[in-house]
Amino acid sequence: MTLWNGSYPFYPGANTCFPFDTTRAVIITVFLSVLVTFILILPGIRGRGRLFWFLRLVLGLFMGAVVLTVQFTRDWETGWVQANTSYKSFSHVQVNVDIGLHVGLTGVNVTLRGIPVNQINETIDYNEHFPWSFGADYDHSYSEGLQKGLPSPILYVAEKFSTQSPCAVHRQYRIAGHYASLTLWLAFCTWLISILLFSMSILLYGGHMLLLTAMLILFSLLFFFTARNAPRCPIHFGPVPLKTDYGESFWLTLSTGLLCLLLGLGIIILNSTKPEKLKLIFNLDKSRGEEGVWHKSCLPGEPSCSAQDVLMVPLGELCQVTATQL
Repeated sequence: MTLWNGSYPFYPGANTCFPFDTTRAVIITVFLSVLVTFILILPGIRGRGRLFWFLRLVLGLFMGAVVLTVQFTRDWETGWVQANTSYKSFSHVQVNVDIGLHVGLTGVNVTLRGIPVNQINETIDYNEHFPWSFGADYDHSYSEGLQKGLPSPILYVAEKFSTQSPCAVHRQYRIAGHYASLTLWLAFCTWLISILLFSMSILLYGGHMLLLTAMLILFSLLFFFTARNAPRCPIHFGPVPLKTDYGESFWLTLSTGLLCLLLGLGIIILNSTKPEKLKLIFNLDKSRGEEGVWHKSCLPGEPSCSAQDVLMVPLGELCQVTATQL
């Protein structure tokens, strides 16, 4: 193979990745916009109910944002290794690089970053995605990588998850990712229903739906756990192995599931043992007080009652009602 100005003539340049995940950015922006909108009306809520209302808002938006975001993240399982390895096929040139493996519910990301980034007259900064979601062909994406002439470390790691690999982990990860994604979508739907029930002051059924949301989230983790603990081939770069562990998305999903579980159980227990405190948290005592003023009766023998008493009415009716003593 001949060189042209110190570079390989038939390989493309580095395929750099976008600075951030656009899908995650859109989801976070939408939920933050909703949070800011509700914070603007926060001063209109009086008393200590303002704090409870703000906590319910933050927790509810946090759970919904996490359940929706982890569907598209690619760090459910991650691993990094620093190695001195060959860069391209048919070449004995060695480069010092960081190699990263990131497994998500919809595919695998392989990252290659040079130390330093500029070596052998090239910018070594790759982040390649190989999908296995519905409508995507992992082997086809791998074949395209071969045709483009991706660096050898990326192709070596990606080949471990192909259907033709003797490791036989492609089917396990693909099926586990599909079922985990399905249960998370169901969890997002039950979260929406719980928010609707809480807004309608149906607290007990809202707690049940929140508990169901927690169970679905934990089931999604169980599906991914089964694929993660399946036997698989080791990935070595010389004497150095590439080891992976659970990533940020896995632990964030676990914490969100436990949070939903605790909140759901707390609401159900408080509704059975101390319903007055539960109503205080959801600002229902104030409405009860207004209803008590409306239903309060005035007896003729009371000195505070006159021949004609003006009763308090709800603000929405905007009228005065007079009562004549019989």
